[in-house]
Order: sequence, then structure tokens, then C-alpha cells
Amino acid sequence: MKDNNILKKILFIIIFAILGFIALKIPFTNIVGSKQAFTLFDFMGPIGGMILGAWPAALSVLLVKISEFLFTGKELDWLTIIRFFPMAVAALYFGTKSKKISIIPIVCIILFWAHPEGRQAWYFALFWLIPIATLFKKDRLILNSLGSTFTAHAIGSVAFLYALNLPAVVWIGLIPVVFLERGLFAIGIWVFYLVVNSVLNRLAVYINIKNLKINKDYTWSGKFWKRFS
Repeated sequence: MKDNNILKKILFIIIFAILGFIALKIPFTNIVGSKQAFTLFDFMGPIGGMILGAWPAALSVLLVKISEFLFTGKELDWLTIIRFFPMAVAALYFGTKSKKISIIPIVCIILFWAHPEGRQAWYFALFWLIPIATLFKKDRLILNSLGSTFTAHAIGSVAFLYALNLPAVVWIGLIPVVFLERGLFAIGIWVFYLVVNSVLNRLAVYINIKNLKINKDYTWSGKFWKRFS
């Protein structure tokens, strides 16, 4: 029975990875300073943390990213490597209950300030206090979504800073863009999780999917709106 449950969990991870690979093909907006783009997967990727579990979801996201690289034949440059990790860490944040995850944004702030260009735009890194603050209210789905997307933002920004040496003026100019961009991502993650979790909750009546973590508090119902409105 235990082996059967493990096989089911692996199957769900593979299904999630396939859906994620499809979502990667649907662009959302371009990344500043790069020809690459954010995609629908930036909304979908983090939610695996609360459905598959934090670490299985992070591994699944990495599987999606690596599969994309292998199947599309992209050049393995720094920008491609950088794109492997932010979403995996976002899934980890979204699914974990441990406050130790705050180490990631703290380290990102320190690294940003340690870079000469980052030091001149030091207040840009204050965005990453958000995922630290939202840790104390992770039961609020929108705040968990916000913390998750800003954790991905922290990893990606620091990686871009060191890889591309973007000047301080660029980071300063990005501040209003980040407010809009990350707000939209947070809402997207919030909606995606509500929809997927609600669908899985319905399917659980007919199919044995106990290997997935379905949270009945986060279904598209009057109970949810009453509790979190």
C-alpha cells in the first residue's frame, strides 16, 4: 500500500510537471533586460507547494524548467540557469510552514547591498521584507501568494544583478514596475490555487487523491469569502 501511495505521488508530480510545461508556453510579460518572458507558469508554479508538498513541488518546478531547456534546445547561458530556481523557491515558500524560509530573502537583501550597483539602489531590496512579514500571516492565502512571488523576485533580482551587473538607475526605475508586476502575480497565484484546490476538492469525492494536500478552507465557496473577506 505504501509503495502504491508513493507511485501515485510520483504520478501527480509528473502530471503537474506536464501542465507546467504547457503553461511555460503561454507568455505573460517580458523580463526587463532580457529577451525571456514571464509566463503563465509564474502563476501556476508556486501553488504546487500547498498541493504536492513544499519539497516535491520545488523538485517538480525544477523538472519543468530543465525539461523546457532540453526540449527547446536553448543555449545554456547564465540567464537560462537563473530562470531555473526562482519559481522552485517560490513553491517552497508557498508550501512550507517553517519560518526558516525567511533566510532566503534576508540573504538576498545582504547580497544586493553587497554589490556596488545594488548598494546605490539599496531601498530596492526593501521589497524583500515583504516575504518576511507575510510569514506571520501565511494562513491568509493572498499574503502567502504575495510572500511567494516576492521570494522568487528576490532570488531572480540578485541573480540578474550579479550576472548582468545592471546599473543602479535601472533598479530604481523598476520600483513602480515591481509594485504592479508582483501585485498581479500575487493575485494570479491566489486565483490559481483557489481554482485548482476547489477542483481537487470536488474530485476527491469520486477519486482517491489523498496523496495531495487539499485544504478545505481554501475552496471557492461562501465559507472562504466569509472567513477571509
